[in-house]
Amino acid sequence: MTKSQLIAAMTKRFPHLYLRDAENLVNTVFGEISQALEQGNRIELRGFGAFSVRKREPRVARNPKNGDKVKVGARYAIYFRAGKELRELVNKNVA
Repeated sequence: MTKSQLIAAMTKRFPHLYLRDAENLVNTVFGEISQALEQGNRIELRGFGAFSVRKREPRVARNPKNGDKVKVGARYAIYFRAGKELRELVNKNVA
């Protein structure tokens, strides 16, 4: 689902919302999540999951095209862990 599809689904589910209002809501929520992660905070959405930032140490990687070693610097990576309800919902039809 894309951001525009999410906005369209919101306006369909809540017909009293104007398209621009739904777009502002989605942009505000994503903006707040992004801002919190940028500051290194953890975001927890009960029943959905948690986003956090983890530091990745510098390492030596390999270029798959030619096999040369490449130094990769330290960086931060966003980590998502699905909540119990989301995991159960996704896996409910698995035999």
